[in-house]
Amino acid sequence: MSYSLDKFRGIFPAALTMFDKENALDEDATAAHWEWLIGQGVDGLVIAGTSGEFIALENHERVRLFQLAQVVNRGRVPLIYGSGHYSTRLSIELSEQAARYGADGLIVILPYYQKPSKPAVIEHFRLIRQASDLPVMLYNNPANSACVDLTPREIAQLVEEDVLHMVKSTYETVVPIHDLHFLLGDRMAIFYGSFQAAFEAMCAGAHGWISGVLNVVPRAAKAMYQACIEQNDARRGFAIWKKILPIVHLWTWQQVGPVSDLATYRSILNFWGLRGGYSRNPFFPLTAAQEATLRGLLEESGWMDPDAVLRDLG
Repeated sequence: MSYSLDKFRGIFPAALTMFDKENALDEDATAAHWEWLIGQGVDGLVIAGTSGEFIALENHERVRLFQLAQVVNRGRVPLIYGSGHYSTRLSIELSEQAARYGADGLIVILPYYQKPSKPAVIEHFRLIRQASDLPVMLYNNPANSACVDLTPREIAQLVEEDVLHMVKSTYETVVPIHDLHFLLGDRMAIFYGSFQAAFEAMCAGAHGWISGVLNVVPRAAKAMYQACIEQNDARRGFAIWKKILPIVHLWTWQQVGPVSDLATYRSILNFWGLRGGYSRNPFFPLTAAQEATLRGLLEESGWMDPDAVLRDLG
């Protein structure tokens, strides 16, 4: 079965899931945040991905997020649901629920923790694809999954088999991006999936960017995508990237301290008068001292007023 991949282009935040102080799902805050992201002009949403804390969710909670996303979205942007699980059977069950609740595609993480062999990983994806009519995105994230990754040539073979249709390439390097574009061109939707080199990925053949940081820089990221890909203006794209880098460095340089990136995004949203919510423990909120440090860094970089950052770009 062939798919049109044209809608899988651009800026797709790995959308936060909001919890309350007691670690329960906060559906109202989650819906409000997703609505804000759509209003910021994103091209799609990834629901129950890594930044959506799928690993901290019961399977029925993931399905509830699928239901909620369908209601919030109302068909405005493409939705990619995180249906990957270590278990092939449970991945298939979650994929079936994703299809039921309006998914445009599936993002399936490498089977995690137990480190299955390469042939087993490939068969895992073949079986998921056999059970679903939705396009499948490989979440190629070996660092977080402790699993052997798939090489560009192996991915290309699975595209030829109609097993994979998209990829989130989560590495610091963009080498897999340009290799995949060389091998496949536009026959696969290629997304960069990390923090460090999104600008370079746009210049190397990525069709879009999926990341947790997009929860707080969606408009700037969209402007960079438009400059690099739609306007073929790498100089402007690089200028925008340099505006985004102070937010990237909050985590990559651990400027606030040894905290999760998600806690940092939540505090930023709160500073802006939005609802940042909480993560599930053991991702704890920033301390008062850490928030003071964060506020100072945001004031220094201009990000206490995100609209002003974009106005400065002209």
